[in-house]
Amino acid sequence: MPQTARPKGMDSPLVPKILKFASRANVEVYRITAGRVGGKWRIGSAFPKGVPVCLLTTTGRKTGRRRTQPLLFLPDGDRVVLIASQGGLPKHPMWYLNLLAQPNVVIRVRGDLRRMRARTADPAERAALWPRFAAMYADIDRYQSWAGREIPLVICEPAGPGSEQA
Repeated sequence: MPQTARPKGMDSPLVPKILKFASRANVEVYRITAGRVGGKWRIGSAFPKGVPVCLLTTTGRKTGRRRTQPLLFLPDGDRVVLIASQGGLPKHPMWYLNLLAQPNVVIRVRGDLRRMRARTADPAERAALWPRFAAMYADIDRYQSWAGREIPLVICEPAGPGSEQA
């Protein structure tokens, strides 16, 4: 897909600050309500039905601190597929860089906590999963056109026994 210009204002330094604040609020509300509130994204092409949201906890690659982000996800059997879109911004999100360094993560879907191991989808997996994600949330095609980078899909698979906790 050819690159298109991001909407005016998306490159404002306020955008990442707003996203960070909204994410923190979403994490807290999601935890308190076990995802009953904050468990669906209903903006853009997701309105009114909504797209499922999970909480991803990674380990900071520099600080070693645990970080939790609310993310859209595609259920895929016992796997969870995430998209590192960051709304079509040109840089990979920090959570993605963290899981590249430390792939053991915790995913919360509603009240269910799952220890998982994350990896970037290979080109064949991405080609198969991207249309399914786009069918669920059409805005990701627009994000890809804005990003100027290939937006990775991340496959989280159940962690085996003895896996370190994120």
